Amino acid sequence: MKLNFFSPLLFIISLPYLHNLHNVQAQPSTIGYNCTASNQSSSNTCQTYAFYRATPPDFLDLASIADLFSISRPMISNPSNISAPNSTLIPDQSLFVPIRCSCNTLNSSLTLSYAGLNYTIRSGDTFYLVSTHSFQNLTTYQSVEAVNPTFNPIRLEPGDVITFPIFCRCPNASQVRNQVNYLISYVYQTSDNLSRIASRFGSSVQSIIDINGNNISPADTIFIPVSRLPNLTQPIAPRLAPERDDRDGTTVGLGIGLGICGLILCLVCGIWYYREGLMKKKERKYRDEEKGQKGVKELLKGEEVTLMADVSGCLDKYKVFRIDDLRDATDGFDDKCIVQGSVYKGCIDGEWYAIKKMKWNAYEELKILQKVNHGNLVRLEGFCIDPEEANCYLVYEFVENGSLYSWLHENKNNEKLSWKTRLRIAIDVANGLQYIHEHTRPKVVHKDIKSSNILLDSNMRAKIANFGLAKSGCNAITMHIVGTQGYIAPEYLLDGVVSTKMDVFSFGVVLLELVSGKEAIDEGGNVLWDSVGGILDGNEERKLKKLREWMDQYLVNESSSSAMMESAMGVVAVGVACLNKDPTRRPSMVEIVYALSKSDDLFFDVSEDGLSPRQVIAR
Repeated sequence: MKLNFFSPLLFIISLPYLHNLHNVQAQPSTIGYNCTASNQSSSNTCQTYAFYRATPPDFLDLASIADLFSISRPMISNPSNISAPNSTLIPDQSLFVPIRCSCNTLNSSLTLSYAGLNYTIRSGDTFYLVSTHSFQNLTTYQSVEAVNPTFNPIRLEPGDVITFPIFCRCPNASQVRNQVNYLISYVYQTSDNLSRIASRFGSSVQSIIDINGNNISPADTIFIPVSRLPNLTQPIAPRLAPERDDRDGTTVGLGIGLGICGLILCLVCGIWYYREGLMKKKERKYRDEEKGQKGVKELLKGEEVTLMADVSGCLDKYKVFRIDDLRDATDGFDDKCIVQGSVYKGCIDGEWYAIKKMKWNAYEELKILQKVNHGNLVRLEGFCIDPEEANCYLVYEFVENGSLYSWLHENKNNEKLSWKTRLRIAIDVANGLQYIHEHTRPKVVHKDIKSSNILLDSNMRAKIANFGLAKSGCNAITMHIVGTQGYIAPEYLLDGVVSTKMDVFSFGVVLLELVSGKEAIDEGGNVLWDSVGGILDGNEERKLKKLREWMDQYLVNESSSSAMMESAMGVVAVGVACLNKDPTRRPSMVEIVYALSKSDDLFFDVSEDGLSPRQVIAR
C-alpha cells in the first residue's frame, strides 16, 4: 500500500514548508561573538558594562540583581546614578552592571568573548529560561550549552553550578585611539531604533553600525561604543514629609500632670493600689496565656482546613493517603526510591505507586486530573496533604516499564523497541492527546509532551504522564514560558500563545524520535526537527534512501521490507505536518490518529489490550 492513506493530511505538507523547515522555531542561533587576542584590547580583558532593566517580580531591588551578577550593590548604584543602594526599583528602571570581559578559548576551533557568571540552578530552571528571563537575552541558551559541555541541558539538577556567558566585547587598539573606552552590551528591543539608542548613550548611529552591522533584530545583543558612561536619569522616589504632631506639647504637659497626681495618689493609697495592681496583673497574665494557646491551635487547624478546602471536590473520587503511609512506603522519602525528579516509588498495602512530592501548588493539576479518565493517561489514585511542611503528594499508578525516553536513548539493558511497538506507542499517545483535546470541557492543553513524559506499562502500552504544566482552556496568552527545549512550539515561544496545536508540535517531535532513535536536541544544541528537512523531497527511491540513512539503524537492520519503510515514511510525513510553523496548518489529533492507524505495518488489532513483551522487545 502506498502513502494514499495519508491523503487527509497532504494539504498540510507543502514544498514551501519543507524548503523553510529550518526556520520552524525561531530561536537565537548564535553561540556568541568570536574573538582573538589581536581584535581585543592589548590585555585581552577589560572592564565594561551591561545595560540591564529592573523586572518584576524577582529583580526589583539592587540586592537580587547584584547577587545574580556576583557583585556588590554599590557597584551597580554608582554607575547607575542611584544614591541609595537599598532603595526599591521600579519596573524597567535602567541600570549599568559592571562585568569583566575576556576572550575565552573553548576548543581548538572556538574562541568567544564573554563575561562568565556562575549561576546555581534552581527547581524549574532551564538554560533558555535563565538566559531570557534572568539575564534578559544578554546570552543565549546555545552559548550556555557550548560553555558547559559536561552538563545535559534537559537533565539539570537543583544545585548545579552553570557558567552563563554574558556577551561583551573589549575595544580594539583602533577604537581606543578614537577614545572608545567602553563597548556597552545592550539587548535590542522591538521598540528601539538606532537613532534613539545613539542619542541616549551619547554615541552615533554610524559608529554603532560599524561595530554591529546593519542587520540588527530584536533580542540581539549589540555593543554601543562610548568614551564614558552616560548619566542615567533615575526616577525620584517620593519622600514623605515628617508629619507634625500638634499633640506633642499637650502630651508632655499631660505627662507631667499625671506624674504629680500619681505621686500624690501613691502617698495616699500606695498600699491599696499595690495590692489591687498585683492581683489584676496575675489575672491578665493567665487570661492572655489561655487565649494564646487557643489561638495557636486554631491557626494550625485553620491551615489544614484551608489545604483540604482546595481539594474538597476530589475527596469522594480519590483515596486520601496518610503521610505516615507514604513515609513508610519510601523509607522516609529516601533518594534510593526516586524514580525521576521528585517522584518516588513506594509500596502501600502490597500495591506499587508513583508518589509525586510537591509544595502546595497541586490544585491546578488536581483540577485537571479529576476531569480526565482514559487508558492512555497515567491514572491518579489519590493524594496526601502534610500541613506541617505544607507539602502535597499526588499518588499515581506505577507504570512498570519506565519512560519512552529511557527506552529510546538510555538503552540500559541493551533492549530495543520493534517498529510495531513504536507505532503502537505513537497511536497510544495520539489517542491520549485526542481525548484531552476533544473530549474534555474546557479543552486541556498538556504543554509538556516529550518522550520522558510518556510511560510504558507491562504490555508496552503508552500513557501520558505529568500534568504539572497543563492548562484547562486554550487560545490564551501567557508571559510565563515553560517547557523543554527541542519540543516548544514557535508561537508559544515567541508570543506565549497556548493552544492544542502546541501539543501537536511537540507530538511531531516525539514521532521523529520514534523513527530516528535520536534525542530531540543533541549535545551541540541542534534540534531534531531540523534534520528531517529533505527526506520528503524527490522521487520514491530517493526518499527511501534518505530515510534509511536518517532513521534508527536498528530498525533498518530489523526489517527492510517495503511495508515497514512505507509505514515509517508515513509517520515521518505526519511528524513533518505536525511541525508546521503555522499552527493553523497543523493537523488535529483526530486526523493524526486516523493517519497513523492506516499504516500497513500495524499488523495487530488497534483495539487489542496489549502485546506480550516478547512481541515488542528485541534484544
